[in-house]
Amino acid sequence: MSALGRVVRAGVRRRRTQSVAVGLAALVATTCSVLGGSLLVASQDPFDQAFDHQHGAHLTARFDGARASADQLAATAHAPGVAAAAGPYRTVTVDPEPGPGLGMPPGVTMGPMTVAGRGSATVGVDNITLVQGSWPQQPGEVVVDAGYHDQPRGLGGSLRVPGLPGAPTLKVVGLARSVSRTADAWVTPETVAALTAPGSTPGYQMLYRFSDAGSADAMAADRAAVTAAAPAGALTGAQSWLTAKQGSDRNTALFLPFMVAFGLLGMAMSVLVAGNVVAGAVGTATRRIGVLKALGCTPAQVVRAYVAQALVPAAVGTLLGVVVGNALTVPVLATTGSLYGTDTSGLAPWVDVAVAGGTLAAVALVAWAAAAARAGRLRTVDALAVGRTAGGTRRDVLAARAAAVAARLPLPRPLSFGLAQPFARPARAAGMLAAVLFGTAAAVFAVGMGGTMSWVQEAKTRDAGDVAVHPVRPDGPPGTAPASPVPANRAVVTAALDAQPGTAGYLGNGTEDVTVPGVAGATTVTAFDGDSSRAGYKMVSGRWYRGPGEAVAPSTFLTEASVNLGDQVTFTTHGRAVTVRIVGEVFDPHVQTNELLTDAGSYPPGTAPTPDFWFVKLKPGTDRAGYAAALTAALAPAHMTADTGGPHGSSGSIAALNSLTATLTLLLLVVAGLGVFNTVVLEIRERTRDTGVAKALGMTPAQTVGVVLASVLLTGAVGGAIGLPAGLLLHGLTVPAMGHSAGLNFPPAALDVFGTPALVLLGLGGVPIALLGALLPAVRAARARTVDALRAE
Repeated sequence: MSALGRVVRAGVRRRRTQSVAVGLAALVATTCSVLGGSLLVASQDPFDQAFDHQHGAHLTARFDGARASADQLAATAHAPGVAAAAGPYRTVTVDPEPGPGLGMPPGVTMGPMTVAGRGSATVGVDNITLVQGSWPQQPGEVVVDAGYHDQPRGLGGSLRVPGLPGAPTLKVVGLARSVSRTADAWVTPETVAALTAPGSTPGYQMLYRFSDAGSADAMAADRAAVTAAAPAGALTGAQSWLTAKQGSDRNTALFLPFMVAFGLLGMAMSVLVAGNVVAGAVGTATRRIGVLKALGCTPAQVVRAYVAQALVPAAVGTLLGVVVGNALTVPVLATTGSLYGTDTSGLAPWVDVAVAGGTLAAVALVAWAAAAARAGRLRTVDALAVGRTAGGTRRDVLAARAAAVAARLPLPRPLSFGLAQPFARPARAAGMLAAVLFGTAAAVFAVGMGGTMSWVQEAKTRDAGDVAVHPVRPDGPPGTAPASPVPANRAVVTAALDAQPGTAGYLGNGTEDVTVPGVAGATTVTAFDGDSSRAGYKMVSGRWYRGPGEAVAPSTFLTEASVNLGDQVTFTTHGRAVTVRIVGEVFDPHVQTNELLTDAGSYPPGTAPTPDFWFVKLKPGTDRAGYAAALTAALAPAHMTADTGGPHGSSGSIAALNSLTATLTLLLLVVAGLGVFNTVVLEIRERTRDTGVAKALGMTPAQTVGVVLASVLLTGAVGGAIGLPAGLLLHGLTVPAMGHSAGLNFPPAALDVFGTPALVLLGLGGVPIALLGALLPAVRAARARTVDALRAE
């Protein structure tokens, strides 16, 4: 080992505490950055890879077959900006039922299925990937999209379409995946005619790729060009690939701003601690530096030695951070590959290399700046002749004035003496203040995230009643699929609820899947029967609907349908068109599809979905368990049951966020404490002789502890006071960014989660961080022998 290597190794061993602080800070920064970078890549790459591989459609346009012919629509392929096009393909929406061999209970109501007639899976635009089976080769065969929510459980079974003449039957010959979600199923072109109701005209579908489709403005211009090229009024709906991409990114995108925030905090802490350690090492080793230079070390070698003393523990922490970050990434992205049919695991080696290199480069840069500022420029003779004579610098004058002011305070002398000490080393005190500031900001951010996630969990559970009534699902024979529940009888249920003592009110709701022009896939409509004002939904903007003809929807639907509050939306259900006006936006983070919430009266009489779930509000003092048991007995003949309350518990994503928040915050608080610890250790070492003199004059061990703790009290209070607004600002920026990434809008109530007592305690949080970081050095200083302290140089 070279002489310089021995110097580095000796320095790392001698300053073990400081080395641990640097390594831990690097671990936190690298863990957050690797996890955030991997999530960012994983949230985009699978969709982009699949979209490029399938030559996905930038725009999926639906046309009215009665207003445009196939030749007229084919001519739109030459519209300005169109790079490639496929179609027209005839489309029809059917209401299938499971037949034999499909692996689904008979009588199950399946959602509306948009079927397109295509002769091949590969047509140049939206080349469909077969997951299982084969493409339809003859009439009566169908391949179902793997994203269809009532996906068949096997091949070879049949789908029946009972609403059409002759009740056509389709044999499922394959499962496929279209990244553009252009249809729910595909058949041969001849089959579409058999699926079309008499007297109706099938629609047409055109698939386009454009030269410029990278932004919403570009897509709007592309859609306008296609609309102008088609016959007037022929376009009935269009689906942009940007909407599909946004929907696919929601699961992982929620984590990204959160991880970026912690990554920035961790990086700042690692740079701060590394700079403090190197600066402190140089400041307390002036004579050692002089010896090294006297023995022949050049200024560059001295600088490299002290930079390496910071890089060694930082490299260890970075390596561990890469491992931990990747380990946390895998479970978060467990389903990403299967969602798009790609081979990606979510781990990107280049992210690991970039993060590790960036962390080490940042540590090396700040360490070099700290070392070069003093160690490299220090003259050998000045370093060897270092003494303890008082100086006349401005810093010394400031320290003297601070000591004089502190001495006039009505405090015990040890406390006033300690309060003045930070002014003797303002740069070092500033480093400690920054550590406390970041620690407090991390704690405030964590509390805010916890409060926001609790608010989100309340929005997810929607505790709309004390008792829930729903159908009983009978158990089938062993080894078979569960039997379908008996349909609810609204008259029987409402009669039982009215007759049951303790009922204060109830609300029923039924759901069904419908199609909305311009919206890919099915849209779930929830029709409420009764006073829905207590349904438990949290509003983002607008208001809850007040009667039939009005509806509310989450931001996911508003975005995909391109509608605003006040606009009308028409959806089609089993051949019937229903028009509602959107009057409010609700916060509904659990939906993975589009959703509309309206009154059952919005439907034509007798056509609303039958309620199959009721929320019951009880009168004060009513025993919930007894009420539920009595109601279950009364509804047993109708195959209905009652239980006390709806869903409880935290969702997986919220639990993951809370767990990550707690873990990373704890690590950052430890790093902040180690930053204080390191600074206090340096101060005590420099003041060893002064402490010995004070002990010789009668200062007790308890007073020694008081001096050390008082020296960090002011810094902790100021750091906490600044860290509070910094944490609030970070929380206020991160939460909306998380919602925007996931396609959600957070109302002000989701951010206003801090009460006055919590703010006061968090504002004072810097004081315990500073005191806990200084406690161990203070105890050690109190236990030091006076004679040993007096012998210190």
